[in-house]
This record gives sequence, C-alpha cells and structure tokens, in this order.
Amino acid sequence: MESPFLTDYDLHLLGEGSHYRAYEKLGAHFAELNGEPGVRFATWAPNAKAVAVIGDFNAWDAERHPMRSRGDSGIWEAFVPALRQGENYKYAIVSNEGGAKGEKADPYGFAAEVRPRTASKVWSIEGYEWGDADWMASRAEKNRRDAPISTYEVHLGSWMRTPDGGWLTYRDLAPRLAEHCVETGFTHVELMPPTEHPFDGSWGYQTVGYFAPTSRYGTPQEFMELVDVLHRAGLGVLIDWVPAHFPNDAHGLAVFDGTHLFEHADPKQGVHPEWDTLVFNYGRNEVSNFLIGNALFWLDKYHIDGFRVDAVASMLYLDYGREEGEWIPNRYGGKENIEAIEFIRRFNWKVYEEYPDVITVAEESTSWPMVSRPVHLGGLGFGFKWNMGWMHDMIDYMSEDPVHRQYHHDRITFSMLYAFSENFVLPFSHDEVVHGKRSMLDKMPGDAFQKFANLRALYAYMYGHPGKKLLFMGCEFAQGREWNHDASLDWHLLELPPHQGVRNLVRDLNQLYRNEPALYELDSEQGGFEWIDCSDNFSNTVSFLRRGKDPAEQIVFVCNFSPVVREGYRIGAPEGGHWAEILNTDAELYGGSNVGNAGGVETDSLPAHGRPCSLVLTMPPLAVVAFKRVS
Repeated sequence: MESPFLTDYDLHLLGEGSHYRAYEKLGAHFAELNGEPGVRFATWAPNAKAVAVIGDFNAWDAERHPMRSRGDSGIWEAFVPALRQGENYKYAIVSNEGGAKGEKADPYGFAAEVRPRTASKVWSIEGYEWGDADWMASRAEKNRRDAPISTYEVHLGSWMRTPDGGWLTYRDLAPRLAEHCVETGFTHVELMPPTEHPFDGSWGYQTVGYFAPTSRYGTPQEFMELVDVLHRAGLGVLIDWVPAHFPNDAHGLAVFDGTHLFEHADPKQGVHPEWDTLVFNYGRNEVSNFLIGNALFWLDKYHIDGFRVDAVASMLYLDYGREEGEWIPNRYGGKENIEAIEFIRRFNWKVYEEYPDVITVAEESTSWPMVSRPVHLGGLGFGFKWNMGWMHDMIDYMSEDPVHRQYHHDRITFSMLYAFSENFVLPFSHDEVVHGKRSMLDKMPGDAFQKFANLRALYAYMYGHPGKKLLFMGCEFAQGREWNHDASLDWHLLELPPHQGVRNLVRDLNQLYRNEPALYELDSEQGGFEWIDCSDNFSNTVSFLRRGKDPAEQIVFVCNFSPVVREGYRIGAPEGGHWAEILNTDAELYGGSNVGNAGGVETDSLPAHGRPCSLVLTMPPLAVVAFKRVS
C-alpha cells in the first residue's frame, strides 16, 4: 500500500517552489496506514524544535501526537488514527528560537471553526457532484477580452440577511443571488474574499485560512453548491484573492514556527503600516509556492472562474504607504519590489497556462505599465486591470453641482488618453460606498429628483465608455445609505419608484450591453471608440461613437450632464438614415421626466463635427441617450 506521507520528490518540489498542488500533501487528509483509517497531517515549520497535532481528540495535549521531522525540508508529519470529519485541530509548535511555543491553525486547512474560535477542522472536500458541466465547457467564450463582462460585486454576509439579522447560509444565498443577477442582467458575480478570516470588519481581506471558505455561512461543500448554482444560472464566479498581506493574529501565519517564516523579519519590509498587517516574503520559494498553489486550488476544487487580485500596487512598490527612511530599496536602489513582480508574473503565467479560460483582474491604482499584458511580452500578465483613474474622475465630476461642471470637463475626457493602454474594468466597488464616502446616490448633487437623474446618467455613461463593468451590490437599486457589513442591503427600497427605476435602468443597460457588439467587442481597442464632440464644456455635454468588429455595428451616445433640456442639439452622424433611440435614462420607466426624441430621429443633410450628416436632438436633462441606425 502506498505510504500516506510525503515522498522525497514532494520535498524536492516544495523546496524549489514548484509543488503547485502542495495542498494535496500538506494539511490534513484522510488516509490509511497499515490498513488503519485515520488522518495524515503535514506542515512546514523549518525552524521548529518540535511540532505536535493537538485537538479535541487528544484533549489538546501536545504529548499525545508528536510529528516527525523530515530533516532539512522543514516538513513535519504525523498520522492520527480513527479521526472523523469535523474534528478540531491545531499544530502545537516549539521554536528553535528560544523555545517559544505557539498553537497554530493549519495554513492548508480546508475548513475552520466559526469565529471567534480559531481551530482548523479535519474535512474532506471530495465527493461533491457538480452540475455545471455546460458552464465549464463554455466559459472560455464568456471570459474573453472581446466578450461582454458585467460583474456584480458581493459581500455574502451583508447582501441579504434573515429577518432577525442573522447570516444566510451559502445554500440559502445561492438561489436568491442567482435569480437577482439573472434578472438584472449581470454576467459575473465577484465575491469579496470568501476565505476564512477572524475579524468581520476586514470583509475577508485579512485572510487566515487561505484554503478554507469561511465557516460563517456553511461548509466547503455548501460553498461549492453556491458556485454550482451560479454557474447553472449562466453566471461566472470570481473571487477576491489577497496575496498582498495577512493579519498578525496569533493563530495564523504570523511568526508561524517562532520565526518570520511567511513574512519578512524587518518591519521596513514585512509590515504594512497603514493596515497593521504583514507582507509575504515573495522571494522565498515555499511562500510563493503556497500562494500560487492556493490560486490553483480554488480553480481545481471550487470551479472558480478567476480572481480579482487585491492591493497589487502595495505589492509592486517597496515604499507603498511608507515615509522616507521607512523602507528598504531593492538591490538596484529602486522602490520596485523585484521579488513581488516575479511572483505576480509566475502567478499569472501558471494560472493561464493551466486554465486559459479563466481571468485575472488587478486592483492596481498607479501608472505601472503593461499590467494587463502577457508575461512573455514583458507585462505582469493580468487579463484585466481596474480603471481607478476613470472611477475617481467620474465620481469627482458627478459630485460637482452642474453649474460648476463646465470647469471640470477634463474629468470626462481625460480617460480617453489612456483607455486602451490596458484591458480595463470600470469599477464602482465597495471602497466607494464606505468609511464616510457616502452611497453612490448620496454623492450626487441636487434635490431628490436630480440625485437619481445624475446617478442614472453616470451609470449609462459607464456602460457607454470602453471597458468591462463592475457594480457593487446595492448600487443597482440606489442604496441610500453607506454599506454596512453588519446589516442587509435595504431591499425594501425597491418598493419605491425612484429606486425601482434605477434597478430597471441597470437591468436594461446590462441587456443593451450584452446585445450590442459595439459596446463590448472592441472595449480594449482604439477602433471601438470615437469622440463626436468632446469640447462642449459650456453645455456639460459630450457625444461619442462606439463600434464593433463589424463596421456596421455602431451606436451613438450623447450625454447631457446639465439640468437643462436642450432642444435642437446638433451632433455629427457617421451616416444617414433613421436612428432609433435605444436608450434614454430620462424615460418614465426609470423615474425620469420622459423628455426625449419620440423613439428616433432622421438624419439632417447638414454636416457637423466632421461627419457627412447630423442628428438634431432633444436632450433630456441630466441624462444619457443612445441611438442605433435601423434604416
């Protein structure tokens, strides 16, 4: 019978940082030894003097089940007979460094206790019967750069709660979330970090259990069911992944074997001063192997369709969040984190090598070049990058009183100077509706009617602008208050016509986006966009043309960011004929005043804006209209 323990080849691959399925060997796994069933345990603690498995099964006594060392590899192993699913356990570690003692959760644990308890759980993640074969076979087409990708960002603990304020389970959430996303037309769901974390207020971004779906909402198999249900509804599932930092909780990765094993020892390298978290030592083979293997784990075992990688800028720059003298330059004297750059490239290369049909998305807020360009061309290798510049510019612009917007017109136009330098996602994420930043609705100026009109115009401009789309939960129906991770969204607002109108608009924007190749095929190509007129700052108006791969696929957008109805507003048209009004954010259905163009406009033979003919429009106030030539 094959030994349940690691082979010498396993140890070799771990040492060189290329054991990308280390989760199959490290951690807790059901096995047999000499015909006796039990659980084999293995962990990496190279600076430990002694390691033992402790748990309910041995009264947390470190003398009962000591682990054996595999020498210079740093791996410790043990076999404990007769253990069952759900047993709580930790590793009791005595360090070579002064004999310091600690009790640690398993870095490779597949499940954990519900906080505030901190033990890992023995758990098999095998045996779930997936029903998403059709999705898995077709997802390559859904994740392409020239596909419509409209993402709904979700925090599972506060999307919806029970009537008494408790959490819904993964199983409870699955059909509700799937139905809502299908009804509102999103193509993908992005889950804020679903991994185990001790502090609710970190929203999952301070991960302790990198291989464990949080136990707050159920078991690993129930999380699989959530993904499965979303897939069967035709929705891709991305997860927020956090390789940039981890918390210093005593039971976690920090000072794991009594030394700075996963993190740098020098706080100038190993501590994020802004977040009071620890920075991974990407230059250590075993650490980069741990993280890359973790990404593959979620793709292998949970059928995840990709990652939004958190805080990439903090990984790239050694001086991120630090003052002069608080950071250590690289070997060339620069501020670039060479080891992190190499890790990011290896991560993207390995993910796309094994799963070319998934996507990786960088949350990267600087002008670092070629973030979403392939590794072999010198890029970081991400599929997409969040366009943080566009997001900040547009929120700043829309927050201005319309009377002042003419002086900030460049906030609208600047993004087109760099719109095709990366494969961009346009994000209105959780970060924009928390910590005193106010809800998206509350950022808008004016009275109640104007706030809703401004928000509808902003969303429509977003869907017209090149780039994939992302909205945080609640934004789709104009949540009125800031997001609170400890409470449900205010679903009762959908009983009010203005909020229902915004939801109707988002639904129709998603449908328009998915149905019109001009709005997605050339999202990342210069040929997909042309300004018609971007200089009419006195009217707070811009107009532009979107095109698909077929030149006949073209849509005209006209945006009036002033509260004035503009009669007889002339813009150049690319060709003559009848142009149907396919979108009007001032429609009564959306809560508007129903000013518009009676369903469409015939072109005028008078040239304008360098075009052979023109459209003479009635522009509704604080609104976006779009037209498509139909004859």
